[in-house]
Amino acid sequence: MQDHSSRQVSADTVPHVRFDRALLVWLKVSLLSFGGPAGQIAVMHRLLVDELKWVSEKRFLHALNFCMLLPGPEAQQLTIYLGWLLHRVRGGVVAGVLFVLPGALIVLALSMLYVSYQQTMAMASIFFGIKAAVLAIVVTALWRLAGRILRHGRLIVITAAAFLASFVFGVPFPLVILGAALAALLWRVPVDGGGDGPDAAGEQRIIDRRIVSHGATPTNRSALRAAIVCAVLWLAPVVCLHGWLGAGHIYVQQGMFFSQVAVVTFGGAYAVLSYMAQQTVGHYGWLSAGEMLDGLGMAETTPGPLIMVTQFVGFIGAYRSPGMLDPMLAGTLGALVTTWVTFAPCFLWIFLGAPYIEALRGNRLLATALTGITAAIVGVVLNLAIWFGLRVMFTDLVEVTLPLTGGVLQVPAITSFDPLASAITIAAFLAIVVFRVGMIRVLATSACLGFAAGSVGLA
Repeated sequence: MQDHSSRQVSADTVPHVRFDRALLVWLKVSLLSFGGPAGQIAVMHRLLVDELKWVSEKRFLHALNFCMLLPGPEAQQLTIYLGWLLHRVRGGVVAGVLFVLPGALIVLALSMLYVSYQQTMAMASIFFGIKAAVLAIVVTALWRLAGRILRHGRLIVITAAAFLASFVFGVPFPLVILGAALAALLWRVPVDGGGDGPDAAGEQRIIDRRIVSHGATPTNRSALRAAIVCAVLWLAPVVCLHGWLGAGHIYVQQGMFFSQVAVVTFGGAYAVLSYMAQQTVGHYGWLSAGEMLDGLGMAETTPGPLIMVTQFVGFIGAYRSPGMLDPMLAGTLGALVTTWVTFAPCFLWIFLGAPYIEALRGNRLLATALTGITAAIVGVVLNLAIWFGLRVMFTDLVEVTLPLTGGVLQVPAITSFDPLASAITIAAFLAIVVFRVGMIRVLATSACLGFAAGSVGLA
């Protein structure tokens, strides 16, 4: 009883972030979250760790490591986690919903324009410039992430091994993560000290102090309640649609398929794109392979998770099979169903697992394993940056079969180098790193450059 009272007194002395202020910050994060997971995580780090000083570097990376283990978009899950740390359930819900909402609305609007005008020259030129800028943002974020994490030679080795495993040999992401964790444990990778103390400036961050004050001891009852509520919210619409429309209806097919995708998307959107494209293009026939790539480019250039490409797929599939509905309305409903089943599971994983991860925060073995995972993530993100860079800076890729493993690599053809896209990428990179120009301004300028190049026939 005395311990509870003393903890409550300590909690009352902790600086408090007003909920309405946090709401505005989460909205800002969502509007600036361009460039895929690397760029989105970099935005959160800059705002919450460097500028606002709400959370320490070590606790931020601790939360990131856990989110990297989960299926689904890790950047959104990290936002939910940090929102939960700050204001518990309501904070997590608001942070997670706001992270998705702007991108979902923009992708929906672009999907409507897409089916109305397809790819006009103006739209294609604008996307040409934006893609080049997004590549620069991803490379910048990757560089900063590597600089913060790769502080030991053993971590660099794990990063290199993870990159080779994913890029050259095509090892599934869960196996890469498991191998990195085991390597860190067997190799006894050094782990930095605890993250609940003062930072380098002698100042303890707000979230760290609130967690220490309030505690986050999980109970089986609270975990079961979180699992039931989140699972019902996730699956109830799918069950209702199944009972109402039948298993063969496109909304039911989309709900079931993308619920499955939400469970197996370890490693982010790129890790599941090949499987999703094969099923949605080849099996269901909801869209063509070219349209799938257009949807990916659309998701790359809008705020929010890259996996938002699933909403575009859902819209196109329902638009092409409207039944008795207006095609635009049918597509909008398909986009809504797809978005719901894609992102609702994220709240289940965080609200169920975050309290246990926080309770185990001081466990040395867990900290070592998560440190190895963080290093592997740098290698995997490097793989994704190269994957994206090849498609931005080169117009033609050639498949090469590896003689030893039988794996397939895509390499640029000799004559396929795109100097204009490369020039925009380099200019955007210099603007961000050297002149510290904001991302929105860089994206807008690059879009204008792409439009201008298209107007004179260069893009």
